[in-house]
Amino acid sequence: MSNDAPVRYKVAEAARLAGVSPSTLRLWESQGLVVPGRSDTGHRQYSADDVARLQRISWYRVERGLNPAAIREALESEDPTDSPEGSAVSDIGRRLRSLRHAAGKTLDQVAGDMHITSSTLSTLERTSQGVSFKTLHDLAEYYGTTVSRLSGEERDDVSAVVRAGEWRTWPETTPGVTVQLLAEGRIMMDCHRFVLAPGAASEGAYRHDGEEFMHILSGRLELVLDSDQFFDLGPGDSLYFESRRYHSWRNRHDGETILIWINTPPTF
Repeated sequence: MSNDAPVRYKVAEAARLAGVSPSTLRLWESQGLVVPGRSDTGHRQYSADDVARLQRISWYRVERGLNPAAIREALESEDPTDSPEGSAVSDIGRRLRSLRHAAGKTLDQVAGDMHITSSTLSTLERTSQGVSFKTLHDLAEYYGTTVSRLSGEERDDVSAVVRAGEWRTWPETTPGVTVQLLAEGRIMMDCHRFVLAPGAASEGAYRHDGEEFMHILSGRLELVLDSDQFFDLGPGDSLYFESRRYHSWRNRHDGETILIWINTPPTF
């Protein structure tokens, strides 16, 4: 019987194939040059693509004498996306990378401005994953855009009717936060269905222009406005507030919390 599961290499195996020591791989990971997957038990696992990337990193370091920042830029130039062309998963990361290049910024510069690590930003640009909801919002604001635009909501080829269960979904940039689109196109409202896993949170407060409305369908959500107003919202509850107020949120339910969330104008 054939086995089509992708090959995964442990640290020692990947290091041997790349011609470096295991400690060097850990150093490159801390520098944001490569981000391996993890097993269920938390151990690093390198794919065949990761090993090929490690070999390129080693070549740039030894043959070209590049520092980590220059190696990252060189890898991006030769490999602009790690996902298939047109993949929805890579769209947000690809757009963020294009915006950074247009601004003439390096990974280290933007990461420093955002107070996040270069490895976190590199992972986001390559996979559209790995940051908090607040960080994603702050990055969009930094580049003068919105999360909704980064997610490709302003398309022209959309239907006025969205059937139940046929919602298009944002890439899951934040673990446990699923955002489904209830309306798309060049419209005056962001209309979303949020599905929050237990414990999912914004991981910080953010604000933007506009007004917001939310209606809880199931579960329980804690929303905090201006750091001192706490709202415990359950099924059937609604809340309306000005988006310029700092707001943060967390699923306080031991199961999923599902809510309808609308922003107007579309400034998130």
